[in-house]
Amino acid sequence: MKIFVMFAILSIPLFCAAEEQGTAGLTAHDIVDNRTTLDLSQRMKHRLLSNMREQLAATRTIIGLLAQDKFERASSTARAKLGTTEDLKQVYDSSKNEDLKKLGQAANSSSVDLAMALNSKDLKKSLLALKNSMGYCLECHRKFRR
Repeated sequence: MKIFVMFAILSIPLFCAAEEQGTAGLTAHDIVDNRTTLDLSQRMKHRLLSNMREQLAATRTIIGLLAQDKFERASSTARAKLGTTEDLKQVYDSSKNEDLKKLGQAANSSSVDLAMALNSKDLKKSLLALKNSMGYCLECHRKFRR
């Protein structure tokens, strides 16, 4: 199991590099960003970016804890760091975009499912729940830009 987790972690850069190959040779003028602007104030943009970075760091921590079979600590990290904070509630409330609010709240509530999966100490179930949580991140970044 540990070998599987380490393989998964080490493969992430390879998957990212494979996706980036599709844009090789394009210039900035060839790429059109059709994502929706969030129309947030500078303060709220900063708060959102700060929260996203903290959640990315928490996800990295959870992966490391899984590699060490520390499921309880991973679960508490998911609950504390990936759930909806008061700061995120304020960001969502300041946005007029209902899709952002729904997607953000769904992403944050998926942390409860992740924490429960981690509490089961079932690695496969935990990794699938983590994949689901990260899917919300990808969907949000696919739809929106600052």
